[in-house]
Amino acid sequence: MILAHKTRALLLQSTILSFISLASALSPQFRNCQVQKPAGHSPLTGCPAGTIYVSANTSDPFAQFSKVQEAVESLPDDGNLAVILIGEGQYFEAVNITRSSPLTILGQLPASYATVPISTPFANASQPNLVQIFDTVFVANGIDDAASAVLTVAPNGAAALIGAGPTGAPPQDAFGNIDFKMYNVDIQNRASLTFAISQALATDISYANASFYGCGFASFQDTWYTGKNASTYVVDSVIFGQTDYLFGFGTAWFQNVILAARGCGGGTVAWKGTNVSLAESVLRYGAYIADSKIIRSPDANATLNITDGCYLGRPWNDWAVTVYLNTFMEDIIQPAGWEPFDSARPTIMNTTFYAEFNSTGPGGNTSKRIPIEHLLTAEQAKDFTIDGVFLEHPRWIDFDYLS
Repeated sequence: MILAHKTRALLLQSTILSFISLASALSPQFRNCQVQKPAGHSPLTGCPAGTIYVSANTSDPFAQFSKVQEAVESLPDDGNLAVILIGEGQYFEAVNITRSSPLTILGQLPASYATVPISTPFANASQPNLVQIFDTVFVANGIDDAASAVLTVAPNGAAALIGAGPTGAPPQDAFGNIDFKMYNVDIQNRASLTFAISQALATDISYANASFYGCGFASFQDTWYTGKNASTYVVDSVIFGQTDYLFGFGTAWFQNVILAARGCGGGTVAWKGTNVSLAESVLRYGAYIADSKIIRSPDANATLNITDGCYLGRPWNDWAVTVYLNTFMEDIIQPAGWEPFDSARPTIMNTTFYAEFNSTGPGGNTSKRIPIEHLLTAEQAKDFTIDGVFLEHPRWIDFDYLS
């Protein structure tokens, strides 16, 4: 049986929240706060009481801070929800969230979005957000990959560490933010645009619950990291990368996202999963991509190795889990789908769980996929739901964002 290793909780859960296509939307809760206001009017009109306003324009009379990190550090960790609104602009900084109390970060939207129907999909690989947070840090001189992240959500530095090898950094007892949300902000590691380098992370989400709505994440290698004991949810967003640009240990659900390949190297997904046991890891820890698209990035060019084809993933360790559900794939996907990690680990072990359901497009032809992959039936695909992989109905996800 393909699903023989499901946990009891997965067998019992019955909520079918995903695998079926869900329309993406603007935030009905925060849109009035996010849309730009006329000149001279407070940008905080329509925002929750106590919202902090950050502006890159140092002459903005309404700004309380000019850096996002300064606003974050001003917050008490008192158990209450805090909201930060970021004004249009580019912010050259790294943002580090160690706060455990709920935190929501909003990016400004163009004034025209005040009248756009809520159900309008936002993700567009050719259209950046008004708010861009970026840095140019890459892995060098033996530093841990975590040091390159532009956005880190973790309780402390030790918890953010990624480490090396199949088991990574030592486990930590701490847990960080219980409910971090970000709307309509681009997180970019621009080091790869200048240097011929390796790892340059956009995010490091470890020992925390985090969700993202209408955001963009850009780098070349290791763009997105969901670390140990982390649960992440990304919807209606764009992720740019070239090599292993989704990787991690934790549980990550990507809903209605665009995976924009700037080139091909390694796999699209390189997951480690957990090494406690196969029974505990399969169908929980892993990467789940639903109702999404894999495309050639608009900024890919002839110098990037994309014509030879990209792989859907490769196993960073032998417990890797990656599942694609209802995903459109352009003709940049290798027919085999999956590849071994490297020459030192030339075999994909049967302890991995690689699966697809209803892949479409020229790259979605599964007839030549590797034999070890699971091609799910419609009935089997029903077991892959948001509630199922997180083993609960996550209260830290804004389900109102979905129409």
